[in-house]
Amino acid sequence: MELTSAEKKILLKAARSSIKSYLYDTDKPQIDYNEFPKLKENHGAFVTLTINNNLRGCIGYIVANDPVFETVCTAAIQASANDPRFPSLAKTELEKIAIEISILSIPFKMNSYDEIEVGKHGLILKEGYNHGLLLPQVPIEHNMNKDQYLSALCNKAGLYRDYWKEKVLNIEMFTATVFSEKEMEEQNDNS
Repeated sequence: MELTSAEKKILLKAARSSIKSYLYDTDKPQIDYNEFPKLKENHGAFVTLTINNNLRGCIGYIVANDPVFETVCTAAIQASANDPRFPSLAKTELEKIAIEISILSIPFKMNSYDEIEVGKHGLILKEGYNHGLLLPQVPIEHNMNKDQYLSALCNKAGLYRDYWKEKVLNIEMFTATVFSEKEMEEQNDNS
C-alpha cells in the first residue's frame, strides 16, 4: 500500500491517540474518509511499540475486514493492553513509547525457500496447530540471514529451530509498508 507522508502521519497520530483513549477512557480518534479515501481500504496492519528500542508490545491483523484506519487503531490498543508477553502499558509509559506501523499486503503462498527475500518478505508459518508470524523488518533489526530468519520463525511457532530443514513448510509471505514516528520526525527535520 502506497501512502503519502500525510497519510502515514495520520495513522501514527491515530495509533497514539487510540492508546491514550484506552488509558484515559476518552473518545477514540475519528477520520474523514472523504478527505483520506485510501485509509478506508481494507488492509492488515501491525502496531509495534518500543521503549528505548526494546519491544514493549506488538499486535496486528494479517487481514482485516475494516478500514486500515480502524485496524491500526484497534491494533494499537491491543499492542498496549493485550500482548501476552508484557503487562498492560501504564499511563506513565505513554510518553516513552515509540510507535511503528506495518501495513500488510495480501499474503501469498511460498513454494520454495529460494523465494524469500530477507527484509522484503514477512513470513507466516502454519504447520498443524503451530502458527507464527514475523514482520519483514525483524531479520533486518536482528541482523539475520535467511537461515536464521526461518529458524526464528519456527521458534516463534513453537517448533524446534531447524524444523524448516526437514521439509518445505506451509509458509505464506507478504510485504509491508513500514513507517514510524521516528522516521516521520527525521523527515520533518530534513525538510
